[in-house]
Amino acid sequence: MVALVGPSGTGKSHRASMVADYHKADAIIDDGLLIVDGRIVAGRSAKRERTRMAAVKRAIFQSPEHAREVREALAARPIETVLVLGTSRNMIDRILHALGLEDCPVTWVDIAAVASAAEIETALRVRALEGKHVIPAPTFEVQKSFSGYLVAPLRFMFPGRMRPMVVEKSIVRPTFSSYGRFFIAEPALVAMASHVAGKTPGVARVLQVKVEATSEGVAVRVDVAVAVHEGLFRLLGAVQAAVRQAIESGTALNVVAVDVTARRWAGSDGAGTDSR
Repeated sequence: MVALVGPSGTGKSHRASMVADYHKADAIIDDGLLIVDGRIVAGRSAKRERTRMAAVKRAIFQSPEHAREVREALAARPIETVLVLGTSRNMIDRILHALGLEDCPVTWVDIAAVASAAEIETALRVRALEGKHVIPAPTFEVQKSFSGYLVAPLRFMFPGRMRPMVVEKSIVRPTFSSYGRFFIAEPALVAMASHVAGKTPGVARVLQVKVEATSEGVAVRVDVAVAVHEGLFRLLGAVQAAVRQAIESGTALNVVAVDVTARRWAGSDGAGTDSR
């Protein structure tokens, strides 16, 4: 085990990849998440909780189900060294105990050893004024778990063991910060998908749009009447891509599925065969 310790907001998550590379760590445990090779493979982020108290409980794996999920994910992979982030040695000890790792030898790293006083001051100021938190995983990974949150990419380079490395992280504003999560009413998503689908060349009209929201994101179903007799599947693919792009870029929601069905030819009596 390698433990990176420092007060909240001092830049631990921002430097996690650098510290992991230096100590040859195969995985990172940060705020309730298990991250392996830039992928979130288990856990639930404390940054999704609605209160600071709930976030702390999530970060130390107080939930038995949460702890068991991460323990099983660790056991299922050939992981030799794990980097754990925490605000104190006591917090690290509680995390290791919850995950059954308390007997592992620990190398302790203080945030002051990997960040200058000026860098720590800047990180604290950004946290206090803007409510920004860093997750050491690429944005496309984070959006799966943070659908509906403000997520932005953060890329930087550091001198790795073998060669300079470019690492992508993600910036989020948790619900318990003053900027929090935003909500978009389902009729707004329906109107957006209907507008974009209706503008696609070859679509005569949009018959129906349905949106189903889940914790991972939204699934969209679009039924259309088409005005073409050739290239039908290319047309449906174009509608699918346009709807996905519009919702993801316009709302920050993660789109888990877009199903497009041609229900009828334009001008027909609707008795034709459906095409997907």
